[in-house]
Amino acid sequence: MQDYHINIFYSEEDQGYIADIPDLTYCSAYGKTPEEALQEVLIAKKAWLEVAKEKNKLIPLPKYKPIIYQIAG
Repeated sequence: MQDYHINIFYSEEDQGYIADIPDLTYCSAYGKTPEEALQEVLIAKKAWLEVAKEKNKLIPLPKYKPIIYQIAG
């Protein structure tokens, strides 16, 4: 089973970590640590998917893939 890609990054403006799921528009969360941001975005993902199902909205398939650079050695 595929799952959605999650980005986690530090925000100077918010003085904490932001986690987002690019495939689910506006699905993001905040945490004081990366682990907390991850736990919060998993809660947000569950809510996002539940609301989409309740409203018969299209749920996108996971397709976002970050670009991974390989450094030749």
